[in-house]
Amino acid sequence: MVKVTIIGGGIAGLATAYSLLKHADSANIPVSCTLVESAQHFGGKILTELIDDFVIEGGPDSFLSYKPWGVGLCRELGLGDRLMGTNTKHHRTYVLYNGSLREFPEGMVTLSPSQSLPLLMSPLLSWAGKFRLVMEPFIAKAATGGTDESLASFFQRRFGVEVFERLIEPLMTGIYAGDAEQLSLKATFPRFLDFEQQYGSIIKGMLASRRQRMKTKLDTNARLTTFVTLRGGLAEMVRALVASLERIGKEKMLLRTGVKVTGLTKLVSGKNPKYEVKLRSGESLISDAVVLATPAFTAADLLMAIDKGITDQLRYIPYTSTATVSLAYPVASLSHAHSLNGFGFVIPRVENRLLVASTWTSTKWAHRSPSDHVLIRCYLGGVGREDVVFRDDQDIVHLVRKELRDILDITADPALSRIYRWKNAIPQYLVGHLDRLVEIEKRLIQYPGLCVTGSAYRGVGLPDCIHEGDLTAKKIVDYFLDSGLVKQ
Repeated sequence: MVKVTIIGGGIAGLATAYSLLKHADSANIPVSCTLVESAQHFGGKILTELIDDFVIEGGPDSFLSYKPWGVGLCRELGLGDRLMGTNTKHHRTYVLYNGSLREFPEGMVTLSPSQSLPLLMSPLLSWAGKFRLVMEPFIAKAATGGTDESLASFFQRRFGVEVFERLIEPLMTGIYAGDAEQLSLKATFPRFLDFEQQYGSIIKGMLASRRQRMKTKLDTNARLTTFVTLRGGLAEMVRALVASLERIGKEKMLLRTGVKVTGLTKLVSGKNPKYEVKLRSGESLISDAVVLATPAFTAADLLMAIDKGITDQLRYIPYTSTATVSLAYPVASLSHAHSLNGFGFVIPRVENRLLVASTWTSTKWAHRSPSDHVLIRCYLGGVGREDVVFRDDQDIVHLVRKELRDILDITADPALSRIYRWKNAIPQYLVGHLDRLVEIEKRLIQYPGLCVTGSAYRGVGLPDCIHEGDLTAKKIVDYFLDSGLVKQ
């Protein structure tokens, strides 16, 4: 029986374990897998609190349905009937413009505007900005032939500074909580570079993409909204994964929380090496394969004894810290406030606010608050704005309430407040990120059975982490089949 150790029990580690056992069973490989997590709970940044009739997400609150791996896993786990889309009646999204909320043009939230007229009529752009926007199809594509560049450089080149600062930056950098001057286009939004290279224009590329989608409307996920979640919160996915793994039995799958890994060494060299995972308790796990489903900086520390070159590359992937703040208000106390008739709002950096964005949770999602209350979630931190994350609770709540008073005219005291801080939580895909991954993968080839996976590499969303976990599991199974470790 081959032995695998997975370090990290967030969604990437759990998905890797789930896929590993599935693919190993299909290949008739007897495998014993141990998953160790340093925290006292699984799920990583997925954290759902159920307080009275409120469902409060501390970390991510949804995932993209058109990336099939999240929806697919939920359905495999028996959660298909728990999937829930966004409110289809009140789907406006707003952006702060000179201190006041303005509605985002239709389709811009997913960066695929469905109509040109609302965009051209929007008060968010000056006439000069609108003229620069419609000129985009006539802007020559870069002569460098697809070389990586920053988000800011690319979109300012294609659409001009005003369109970028007012419409694109608050959406794109909000996902990564990063600085658009540093984030890699190739690693974050490669389809726009593909549009430029193939069609010579982003607008032409989006129109072609829309025509293609119209032809393939029979997609199995077509009935789902762009963003989906689970009725009882995303922790339902974590619980279902853990339950599925536990049902397999401890001989094949051992799940351990509160276990700190202190070292990783290679014991035997050659075609089929052995690895030793050292635990703080003094215990060692001897393994044929090891998966590091941890933040890049944790993987860097653990890999130092094996390959300093991999460690150096991993440490070039920086992280930023964020916080979410959820506040609940009685509906009766908001008679003079904003109607909250949408999903929420984003704030461009040029507005110089500490608040990054806000989701009107009880409008966007059903089953998130009692009918006589509203639930609002606010986002703080990110690159250049991290200091606010580490203020004390009272200061943070005071700051958020002041912002909501200025923007939404909410003056009432909240009935409930929850703060969730996430230190070094979101990896930053800087320009050249994909080249760095190539170097990491080249060096890892020297160590059969040793893998890294998770949000630090090829996508920060839940579906991306699930997909990467599946690919990692397949890679390990293929290694076992090709290495001769398992007799077929």
